[in-house]
Amino acid sequence: MWNQFFLLEEYTGNDHQYVGKLHSNMDKGEGNVKYVLTGDGAGTLFLIDEKSGDIHATKRLDREEKAMYTLHAKVLDRNTNAELEPDTEFNIKIHDINDNAPKFAKDIYLASVPEMSEVGTSVVTVTATDADDQTYGNSAKLVYSILQGQPYFSVDSENGTIKTALPGMDREVKENYQVVIQAKDMAGQMGGLSGTTTVSITLSDVNDSPPRFANHSFRVTAVESTEIEGAIGRIKADDPDNGRNAEMEYSIVGGHDIFNIITDQTTQEGVIIIKKALDYESKRDYEFRVEVKNTYLDARFIHGLQFKDYATVKVTVEDVDEPPVFTRNPYIIEVHEDTAAGSFVGVVSARDPDADNKPVKYSIDRHTDLERLFNIDPVNGTITTLKALDREMSKWHNVSVVATQINNPRQTTRVPVFIKVLDVNDNAPEFAMSYDTFVCENVKAGQLIQTISAVDTDEPLVGHKFVFSISATNPNFTIEDREDNTANILTLRGGFSRREMSMYFLPVVISDNDYPIQSSTSTLIVRVCACDSRGNMQSCSPEVLPFSDGLTTGALVAILLCVIILLSKSPSCMSMCMCRCKQLSF
Repeated sequence: MWNQFFLLEEYTGNDHQYVGKLHSNMDKGEGNVKYVLTGDGAGTLFLIDEKSGDIHATKRLDREEKAMYTLHAKVLDRNTNAELEPDTEFNIKIHDINDNAPKFAKDIYLASVPEMSEVGTSVVTVTATDADDQTYGNSAKLVYSILQGQPYFSVDSENGTIKTALPGMDREVKENYQVVIQAKDMAGQMGGLSGTTTVSITLSDVNDSPPRFANHSFRVTAVESTEIEGAIGRIKADDPDNGRNAEMEYSIVGGHDIFNIITDQTTQEGVIIIKKALDYESKRDYEFRVEVKNTYLDARFIHGLQFKDYATVKVTVEDVDEPPVFTRNPYIIEVHEDTAAGSFVGVVSARDPDADNKPVKYSIDRHTDLERLFNIDPVNGTITTLKALDREMSKWHNVSVVATQINNPRQTTRVPVFIKVLDVNDNAPEFAMSYDTFVCENVKAGQLIQTISAVDTDEPLVGHKFVFSISATNPNFTIEDREDNTANILTLRGGFSRREMSMYFLPVVISDNDYPIQSSTSTLIVRVCACDSRGNMQSCSPEVLPFSDGLTTGALVAILLCVIILLSKSPSCMSMCMCRCKQLSF
């Protein structure tokens, strides 16, 4: 073992520290041998006596900086410097002393463990390191102990694992703990070095506490004008847990027709809201029972504990001055047309819903009755006509009636009144259109020349039924009622001539079947036209004929006299002239 020397670190003597001695068999003690040292620290850290071979260390060495030095020894002939032996390698190993205290990686550790954990539950492991030699002696053999934190926690002496040591640790009682752990070398023996660290341990929450009402009776006041879904008050249960474990849910036991309660997820309060409108005059006091419970439960703690609580809520309704209320909304009223001004139409009625039932007055919003067709009695709400109504002008009238409290004009209510104008048979039927009717000169008797129809602006309940007729004495044309509100115009003879008469005026009487019966006379103008053999019109203009081949002299004179008489405006002569002209026309 000559080739390995041992040296204690941290030498504190004043002289150089002796390491060992090199000796060669070639050294006979005659002083002819010289020892030479090379390698790690040779000539600086380590010196050799070239005559005796003694090696000394010149400085205090630290094993934690360098634990071993490798050097080479040579043996030379002092006179010739020839090598007497081959170069030989040897080591100087620094022996450890306990000069380093254990150190933790952090000065403060943060850890947590659930509250109510069983004894022996692992919290966190903290380990220290020691720079001394792990393989030599006990300088680096560590033992862990707890200096602060008992009796709540303990530490494993070998590996530094911290565990719970007390059952039933409650976060709601104490949440944070400061634990001081010591690591000591030399296996914990006297004289060993030590280091400490602090572990801040927080008990994390579990749902071991049910919600509870501090006050089991709440009183809430609500004004009757509160809108539906409006909040009228809040109630709060206490839960010492936190986070998810403190989330609560409120409900009304058995439900309620008027009220509901919802949970404010931010504040964990129960918010009481309105489901239906409140009415101070109908009911002023309500009472119901509210239940609160945790949203999330922990199966470990639900046995033997009631994780819900109850409270009674009393609601008092306060009165507000409300506007009048109509008995109906809207009103639909019917009235016949042609009703005289001042006639009764209908009645609207409103009342003050407040307890004192204040009187109201009525008015019509004239923006909805620009023609001023209606009036209303401000006291009793009777609506009458100011003008006669015509259904053919307007079938409906939409007006707004306003009810106003007399002693508080700001309280008003309006209601739509739809007035339907019922039909009265006051219009006679007439031609549905303007007809362009002609008859061919070569027409035969009984020939259809026109189909006519009629319209009526009235609306009878059972539908229209028109009757068509003409004078029975008409020698040229007749009418055939088709019983479907149309009629055919037929010829009574043939042989029409444009030379004799180019145009006929046929009065048609149209009657309806409603009560009272209405009729009118419409004139159908029939032109005489030249047609081909198929009855297609070719020309309707009267031909220019010689005087002798035209009308008789008497007829022409009569027509001329009629013109003169008409210009003279003599009533008797005009009547006689019109009769003569009609005879000539037909």
